[in-house]
Amino acid sequence: MRRHGTTLALFAVLATGLTAVVNELTKDTIAHQAELQQKQLFDQVLPAEMYNNELQHECYVVTDKSLGSTAPHHLYLARKDGVPVAAAVETTAPDGYSGAIQLLVAADFAGKVLGVRVLEHHETPGLGDKIDARISDWINSFRNQVVKGDNDPRWFVKKDGGMFDQFTGATITPRAVVNEVRHTAVFLQQNRDRLESMPRCPTSTGE
Repeated sequence: MRRHGTTLALFAVLATGLTAVVNELTKDTIAHQAELQQKQLFDQVLPAEMYNNELQHECYVVTDKSLGSTAPHHLYLARKDGVPVAAAVETTAPDGYSGAIQLLVAADFAGKVLGVRVLEHHETPGLGDKIDARISDWINSFRNQVVKGDNDPRWFVKKDGGMFDQFTGATITPRAVVNEVRHTAVFLQQNRDRLESMPRCPTSTGE
């Protein structure tokens, strides 16, 4: 019995050691794949010709309630020849139909929204999930639209007097997204000068 127990213990030690080795060997590959996926997202919201820095290397931690919550959000600063020209912000629409909706919003500092993508949501399939670019192209309706202040009357869903379509049987979800994209664009307009003084993301490195 003791022999059997010793064999099992040795097997457990070897399995644990093998798992650790495999994790060590694959962590760089996993990190590289995550970086590629993030770059693909950036390409969907920011025109490549607009900037020439490495966005992942210029990440800042932002805490502001206009970004949908008081939790820290990541902001990626886009530069052209060293000059800040736009930013991509991970932001939160807190009042989706099925909970918070996580967004990536890119805009310049004059209020022009360059692109939006949904990072995470729990909206109803066939209704609210039309915010997802894989389901419909509704999210592209923000591209190149300019926000003129947080009370811009155009920046609401049509049911509320604005210019953005709501979905049949689902108004809450698109309303939440429109409102948060507007808030984020205004935040960037109002905070351009202090972005570079914000703390860097833990894994961010300078160029």
